[in-house]
Amino acid sequence: MNLTSTYRLAQSAYSKRLHKQAITTATRFSSSNDKHHKPTTFATQCATLYHPSTKANRGLAPPIYFGSTFTLDDADHGARLHDKKEAAFTDDDGFVYSRWGSPTNEACARQIAALEGVNEHGGTMLFGSGMSGITSALMSVLKAGDHAVFPYTVYGGTHEFLKEFAVHWNVEIDFIDGAGAQGPEAYRAAFRENTKVVYCETPANPTCRITDLKGVGRVVDEHFGTRASNPNRPWVMVDSTFSTPYHQRTLNVPGIDVSIHSCTKYLGGHSDILAGSVSSNSPEFCHGLAKVQKLITAPLNPMDSYLLMRGIRTLDVRMQRHGENALKVAQMLEDHPLVDKTFYPGLPSHPDNTGGRDCLVANAFRSGRDYDEDVDTMPQTYGGMIAFVVKGEGDVALERAKRVCEGLRVVNLAVSLGSVESLVEHPASMTHAMIPREDRLAGGLDDGLIRISVGIERASDLVEDLKTSLDRVMESEAEQNAA
Repeated sequence: MNLTSTYRLAQSAYSKRLHKQAITTATRFSSSNDKHHKPTTFATQCATLYHPSTKANRGLAPPIYFGSTFTLDDADHGARLHDKKEAAFTDDDGFVYSRWGSPTNEACARQIAALEGVNEHGGTMLFGSGMSGITSALMSVLKAGDHAVFPYTVYGGTHEFLKEFAVHWNVEIDFIDGAGAQGPEAYRAAFRENTKVVYCETPANPTCRITDLKGVGRVVDEHFGTRASNPNRPWVMVDSTFSTPYHQRTLNVPGIDVSIHSCTKYLGGHSDILAGSVSSNSPEFCHGLAKVQKLITAPLNPMDSYLLMRGIRTLDVRMQRHGENALKVAQMLEDHPLVDKTFYPGLPSHPDNTGGRDCLVANAFRSGRDYDEDVDTMPQTYGGMIAFVVKGEGDVALERAKRVCEGLRVVNLAVSLGSVESLVEHPASMTHAMIPREDRLAGGLDDGLIRISVGIERASDLVEDLKTSLDRVMESEAEQNAA
């Protein structure tokens, strides 16, 4: 037998052995119409993912998808998914990897997009915290040599990011007093040729001052042109965490490009998640934002996406109760002898509440209304955030404010806001302690300022708790002075 004949016999024997192995393997699986056969061996059964029937998708509540990766129809399907540009939402091709988006995250994002009034060209993206959303939005458009304008009263974490990171990346920052009727002109005065971001926070944290968003959008358009006429126009971003879309749909304001929320607060509403949202009607911005999320930050996880959706379902009724309670608390604070100033948009004393339906406060608090005629049938509310300043200067006011916060028994001493339970904090020693005192005072954050997030408890309990703590501080000081 020659070498060729020997090779052919060996090849035939090998083929028969492979065929026998294939038949043996096939008998280990039951027949199925699924793409993959159902295993019968124990180890493979353990490692195989089982799915409910297709009728499971009829559940009223959306399911929670924890998967990090997704099956593909074929290699071309995978190629399409990897070749696509990032977008706020997926399309009929589905998902490929959860860092690029996942079903529960997308369902929640679509719900917030609906509240924000996002059009068919834009989208909403969810992040693991409000700060993650803020920093992602800024990183998606700012580069070395760019300039950005921010208000003095910007949230402490945003200020820290600018001072600790952005300026070291050679981004130039100007801070201005952007609140009130003169705010738009203060923004205009800060514009430069290289301005790429105009940032607003309204109502401001914690002073509750209102920014004239229509005015800001107008001066940006007048100085740089509209986005349609000038694609290099600065991106106008608004953090309206205090108001939520219940009161303020910022993307409906001409000239506003980006809406940002810390969903940890009112949208979630129960102090049990960290989340942030960024919405825009610009496909260009959404593309850049998605790239930052994919490569630097991360999407909101499925469980917190589900909890955020659940919280949003009661947003309308919660916001009304927050506002009703807050007005009663604010009225008591304004009359208390230990309180020097009370900042609440619903009070006539608020600097931006000049009266009438066209004042800044009225425009900033739509109170869940959808149509102009709703103003005659739906109650006006002004949110659940109050700031007040105890009397005194410097360290005296600082210590008084601390004692007032520590003396509360119904209101909880804790940071954050927007939950069903009431929270109190002292910005000078807590949320805004990282801001230099000079900058803090320039933004109206006095040493004796206290911030309250009014919850949905019985209003009389909250009023009594705050009054008792204020009275106790006064009585203690009177006793000390008498001694």
